[in-house]
Parts: sequence; structure tokens; C-alpha cells
Amino acid sequence: MKRRDYAQYCGLARALELVGERWALLIVRDLTVRPRRYTDLQEGLRGIPTNVLSTRLKELEQAGIVERQVAPAPSRGVVYTLTEVGHALEPSLIALGRWGSSLLGDPQPGYVVTPDGAVLNLRAAFQANEAAGITASWELHLADVVVHAVLTDGELTSGLGPVPGGADLVMTPRFAEDELPAYRTFVRAAKDGRVDLEGPRELFDTFLRVFTYPRRAA
Repeated sequence: MKRRDYAQYCGLARALELVGERWALLIVRDLTVRPRRYTDLQEGLRGIPTNVLSTRLKELEQAGIVERQVAPAPSRGVVYTLTEVGHALEPSLIALGRWGSSLLGDPQPGYVVTPDGAVLNLRAAFQANEAAGITASWELHLADVVVHAVLTDGELTSGLGPVPGGADLVMTPRFAEDELPAYRTFVRAAKDGRVDLEGPRELFDTFLRVFTYPRRAA
């Protein structure tokens, strides 16, 4: 498969040559959250053809964005992870995710919410100016997916699974049958009073203030 070459001496053109092919940024998205085995990537990127996944990984490796590593004990085998160059894409991913979220319509039949997508959506909703000076931790249970956010004097750490040592507040929304377990539907459930809380109520209000998407401009 021939790589796209725009023949333009432009940073954006070069970026699109490296990560602009279909599925490439979603692979980077998932590896931003955690290193993954090939089969993990295939499972998380439902619908990606095997040959396309193999090709994209090879292209990303050749570009110095992704590398293979031996999984640490007790796991075995090879995992894909981002290089320093790859991790430098995260601010751009978050900015694109924030922009795209402002343009999301209603989910269509067959749409899913992936665990890694849920983490990136949470990071995209983060408002650093609202978090200044705050130290607290939260767990958000989205059906079978658990994501966490930890603020340490306003600095965010987030990822999959529970907060090590326990969260200050655990939030479990009660989704309607026709609702996807996504961050946006969690916010809707919060407005409707459909969230069970384990911890101080004031931290729930803080979370909704710190993790919110800006209103779309008219």
C-alpha cells in the first residue's frame, strides 16, 4: 500500500502523511492510554481489517511513532507502545477529540464506546483552569468500563481501572436502556439525578465543573 505524499513543505502535510491514513490515529489513541498486544488492538478497534492493522502498525513503526517491546513479567510476548515522538501527539489528539465532541450527533445503531476512547474523552473534557490547586480522585463506572481521574494540585493523571488505594468519590450512572455508556450520557444522567455516589457530594460538583466540554459556538 503506497503511502500518501502531498509533496508540500508543510508541517501539517507531513503530519497527515504519517498519521492521516484511516485507523492510524485511533491506534495512536489506544496506545496513548496503555501498551497493547496486537490482539488487544484488534479487539478494541472493532471492524478494522487484519491487513490494515498490520500495515498501519508497520507504517507507524517506520515513522518512529510506535515501537515493539517485550511485555514485562508476569506477562509474556510483544506489546506495541508509543515512542517519545508518539506520546508527543497526545495534546493534538485531545484537541481533536474536544473539537469532534462538539460536533457529535446522536449515536447510530451499532455504535460502541471503547475503554480507551472513554479515557481520551475524559482527558478531552478536562479544563485545566478549573482544576488549579485541587487534589482529589474520582472513579467513573460506565457499565463494564471503569476510568479514573486523579488531580494532584491541579495536575491530571487518568487511565483505566480503579484508583490505586481507592478513590475519594465513586460515580455510577444509571443509564437508560437506549443510552450508550459514554461520558456525554453520564453528564446527561448527572443532570437528571441518575448517578449513585460513594463519597462527598461536593466532589461530584467539582468533577462536573472540571471535566466539561465547552459549549458549542452558535
